[in-house]
Amino acid sequence: MLDELLAAWISRQRWFGGKGRAIDELSIDSEVELRPGLRHLVVAVWQEGSRDRYQLLLGEREQLPDRLTHALIGTTPGDTYLYDAVHDFELTGWLLDGMADDATRNGLRMRHVPGTTIDSDQRSLVLGAEQSNTSLVYGDAYICKLFRRLIPGVNPELEIVLALAARDAPHIARPYGWIETDLDGTSTTLAFMQEFLSPANDGWDLALASVRDLYALPPEVAAAEAGGDFAAEARRLGAATARVHHELAAAFPTDVVESHDVKRMAEGFRRRLGRAIAEIPELREHVGVIEEAYHQVELLTHHVPVQRVHGDYHLGQVMRTPTDWVVLDFEGEPGQPLAERRALSSPLRDVAGMLRSFDYAARHLLMDHSQAEKLEPRAQEWADRNRAAFMEGYTDGGGVITRGDAALLRAFELSKAVYEVVYEARNRPSWLPIPLAAFRPRATV
Repeated sequence: MLDELLAAWISRQRWFGGKGRAIDELSIDSEVELRPGLRHLVVAVWQEGSRDRYQLLLGEREQLPDRLTHALIGTTPGDTYLYDAVHDFELTGWLLDGMADDATRNGLRMRHVPGTTIDSDQRSLVLGAEQSNTSLVYGDAYICKLFRRLIPGVNPELEIVLALAARDAPHIARPYGWIETDLDGTSTTLAFMQEFLSPANDGWDLALASVRDLYALPPEVAAAEAGGDFAAEARRLGAATARVHHELAAAFPTDVVESHDVKRMAEGFRRRLGRAIAEIPELREHVGVIEEAYHQVELLTHHVPVQRVHGDYHLGQVMRTPTDWVVLDFEGEPGQPLAERRALSSPLRDVAGMLRSFDYAARHLLMDHSQAEKLEPRAQEWADRNRAAFMEGYTDGGGVITRGDAALLRAFELSKAVYEVVYEARNRPSWLPIPLAAFRPRATV
């Protein structure tokens, strides 16, 4: 009975990774009672011969208050209401209590970061914007991310932030605690709690506000003269990014990729391009530009330094506090295998991701705009200005961009744009002009 209720419910959740495919089977791998009326479940979902596992806090009530009706999973034959208990602030205090006490309950290990104190009286609220995880904000003190889809192993976000915090590195949110269990005999991260940056602003929102201000001005007013100019912030963000890369290189092993492996990297770019062209015909007219960028990488003869990187870097992953920029979400791309997310890579991959994010911020507001064609030059002006400012900040902050690095950066950026073309074609076809603009000639960054 519970299996059937969960199978019907889980397919409708934003964080469920198997949307659009039938669920062949759902089973409960583990079930731990945390307190009366609250259980922790790990469920296995089988689709087309493959298995994914998800975690769920299952609440039980004889009566369900109106504030929890949106979290209803179903009812038992005895008329007990079953619901997603992350939305129940009367139950989610167990997360804080458990981490504060370093509790272990039937295989669930709750830990706090040494030297920190957790106030377990804070009341929780679920953030609604996330797609692949669920985050609970406790008062104005903590944000606790529950990793819904479970992959055996230590989550890169926990690993990286703890290592950086041990070095007193700037530009990160202070870690407070985590929850783990064993899956397939491997210690696996279930949740991670950090400082909640209550007075901070999201980088994407700040960038959009700047673009919106520029679009509202007469065309003779340059971006540099606009009241909402973002370039100074882009420069500070570049410097913060360079410092984070420096700290990552100091906290984890580094290596170099020899020239023949760099050529293999270019071959990988080409394979992804070939698959994309087969699916998205609009890419064909840009093949020459993309291939030339990849060819320049093949000509490189120097070694390329590699290290731990963010892996999914864009304006939505950074917050502007009253004092500086803070980088969040070091877990990498959630859809990628854990080994790939933990693998060493060129820091230029992060730089390319942020450059692409500036392009998205510049053109995002044009997608449904009646004056989109007229405003396109303004979008290009804003993107070019802020991309250049970011790169100036990155190099001033200690980031190294040699002539050879510039060729690799260009290839990383176009490879990212190829990925974006496929994503937009599948999910938001009207947004295709944003990544396609990446292949047009532009000012040198």
